[in-house]
Amino acid sequence: MAGDHDTYHSKDAIKAAISSSAALGGAGFFIAAVHNALQKQNVGAMSVFTRSGGIIAVMAIGGGAYGFTKSAMANLREKDDPWNTATAGFIAGSILGMTTRRMPVVLGLGAAFGAWQGVFEVTGGRLRGWNTAEVEEADFEGKIAQRAAKRRPIEETIAELGEGRGIRPPGYEERRRERLKEKYGVEINPVKATVE
Repeated sequence: MAGDHDTYHSKDAIKAAISSSAALGGAGFFIAAVHNALQKQNVGAMSVFTRSGGIIAVMAIGGGAYGFTKSAMANLREKDDPWNTATAGFIAGSILGMTTRRMPVVLGLGAAFGAWQGVFEVTGGRLRGWNTAEVEEADFEGKIAQRAAKRRPIEETIAELGEGRGIRPPGYEERRRERLKEKYGVEINPVKATVE
């Protein structure tokens, strides 16, 4: 229905911030753990937090800011479109750039992440660039076409392919015997499997 897509449903910005912060914080922890494991000197397990804790913090804060900004901007504008994602990407990229303490890097990373996220959203939020509604509709139509192709009456299949090659309709053996007798002059008697 076309009318269902026009109404906007508000989103919980705090919930989005917490969930995206936890997800990217976990990814930051993984990156910090790999960074810790690749150190040449033995630094211990706690150095994931003491040495590489900044990676975890920046990714968690950036993820939380991304989730909050995307939902809050959508709620304020009452639209769910790529501008929300681009703005959230700008904020998250700027937070990532703040670790360098240089304003051109902050603005450059913000613009790069914003453009990347905006384009990603415009192309459908997938790497292949299609809309999920179109995919589901095309997939449904494809399944209907497959069912129509697979469920055909045996008479239609025999008429199209012919007999033989594993296709044995009723009366096939008698017709085969007659064809062989006409063509080669050989009469084939069926072999009985039971002993009399």
